[in-house]
Amino acid sequence: MNAEGWRHDRSAPGHREPDQTDPPRRRHRRGPRRDDRQGGRRTRADGPDARTDGAGGAGRTGRGDRGGPTGPAGQVPSLWREVTRTPFTHPQIPYIGRAGRRGGAARFPRPRVVADVTDLGAVADGTTDCAPAINRALDAAGRAGGGTVLVPPGTYRIDGLIRIGHSGVVLRGAGSGRTTLYATRNLTELIGPYGSRYGGDKSSWSWAGGLIWLAPEARWTSLVAAIRDRAWPFEGWTGNRRDEWTTLTTVAPARQGSWTVTVADPSRLRPGRLVLLRLADDADHTLLQHMAGGGPGPAAYSWDDKTKLTSYVPYEWPVRVTRVHGRTVTLERPLPLDLRPEWDPRLTTHVEELTGSGVEGLTLEAIETPQSPHLLDKGYNGVVLQCAYDCWVDDVTVRHVDNGFGLVAASACTLRRTRVAGRGSHHPYFCREGSHDNLIEDFTIEQRTVPAPPGTQLHGINVEGLSSHNVWSRGEMQMGTFDSHRGLPFADVRTDITVNNNGRHGGDASAGPLFGARFTHWNIRVTNGRAGLVKIDGLAPYSATVGIDEVTEFDQIDVPDFTGDLHSRLELYGTTDVVRPRNLYDAQRALRAR
Repeated sequence: MNAEGWRHDRSAPGHREPDQTDPPRRRHRRGPRRDDRQGGRRTRADGPDARTDGAGGAGRTGRGDRGGPTGPAGQVPSLWREVTRTPFTHPQIPYIGRAGRRGGAARFPRPRVVADVTDLGAVADGTTDCAPAINRALDAAGRAGGGTVLVPPGTYRIDGLIRIGHSGVVLRGAGSGRTTLYATRNLTELIGPYGSRYGGDKSSWSWAGGLIWLAPEARWTSLVAAIRDRAWPFEGWTGNRRDEWTTLTTVAPARQGSWTVTVADPSRLRPGRLVLLRLADDADHTLLQHMAGGGPGPAAYSWDDKTKLTSYVPYEWPVRVTRVHGRTVTLERPLPLDLRPEWDPRLTTHVEELTGSGVEGLTLEAIETPQSPHLLDKGYNGVVLQCAYDCWVDDVTVRHVDNGFGLVAASACTLRRTRVAGRGSHHPYFCREGSHDNLIEDFTIEQRTVPAPPGTQLHGINVEGLSSHNVWSRGEMQMGTFDSHRGLPFADVRTDITVNNNGRHGGDASAGPLFGARFTHWNIRVTNGRAGLVKIDGLAPYSATVGIDEVTEFDQIDVPDFTGDLHSRLELYGTTDVVRPRNLYDAQRALRAR
């Protein structure tokens, strides 16, 4: 035990928190609704909340929603009043109040400490390769059924990648300012070249894999074997060829926003089981049309030649069962889409998931090298969660990386107090391959420390590949943009973010539309006046842009993918930090308890 008592956790009991799995209950309101706002004050009849701050309260960092003596008066948009009446089925704003690990639980578990990496040979001298010792400790923790592996203060050189492949295992440093893992090699050197399954000379290390990689042991092993065999794999929940699943039961038609489904055979379902909801498409691509909001525009769109997009179908949504009563099954989140017979809805098995694992309190610093030309990254990547569910990253900084924090077929995970720093990154944050219901909060992208080399690219907070219901909340982006790489991401939210909007989006034409329906940008402070991909009322169907600064189009300018009326909404345009509630995610969470 050191003088600071840092290793006292060895004898601490594991922290357990209550489940957050039941659908929220909403109070019945007495008296009629009325619009009684004056200068931002709201009465109880205005919505679910009797406070004067709108809704959602102070949030997790203690920031209140009230304008101060010298601050702007708050204004409640009509969209918020509508959401309080129909939180699960609003046409423009998705329900994201359950995003994140364990439905967005504020506290992370504290599993018992089972190992200290210095006891297994790690030395904080900056020269000894400590990756073998760290991985031995993590593997031992997994074999023991889970637990915390401590990395004391200091700088530890790692010449290999760090893998968390067992559920219930936590890698914990002494804090991002005190524990550093110094990475000397990239993923191309450690695993080999990784081409694209869509052809060309691109390096998939430009959007996949991490030097700290959280993925189930068997799934990671199969991925690496396929890469070394140059059989470029799919990366998600049903294996390298999307064929590792079996049907548990078919599902009756249901509507988006429902918390329950009716199944044909409940015999293999039980509370707590993680299942995949699988939706296939039909020849007319009506599932993709539904993801885009439906109507004449999506119906007229040319889907057949979007081969990259159509390779993402069937849509796969992981979700836990919370209750089985006869043939009625309750889920821990409401349905993200309608279930229609033509899409053959069914609950299926999947590869074994990684769950209950995390990384905390450290900095991953790669050896500083020039950023590679666009799409040719070598794989000095940060932290990636893959086929992970209910996992987390907290108080972690990555520095001098090609790509920062990645969610690859990851769902219901939380990234909190994360930071991307150093010489500049291609994707500071990426969310792809059908990642859903994740929460990235209190995040920072620092300004790069060296000029960008010619031929490189900066994106920002990326989402693509049918990923849905993800949230980016309370962020400071000193560079980058709200990147969509096409692939029809839908029902994603960015809220309470300050951005120097100087990045560009990517995405092949074969990946299809930039946006699906119910994309929401809420309370966004744009410091350089650029509209691109932030003001989306002219781009995204059935979208909401609420409370952003006045901006203009310059640099990369996009046109809508769909013709006709987009049914998008724009409110409180040209304002700075006056929208109430200030943070849409926090406000939707507050609805749960009412």
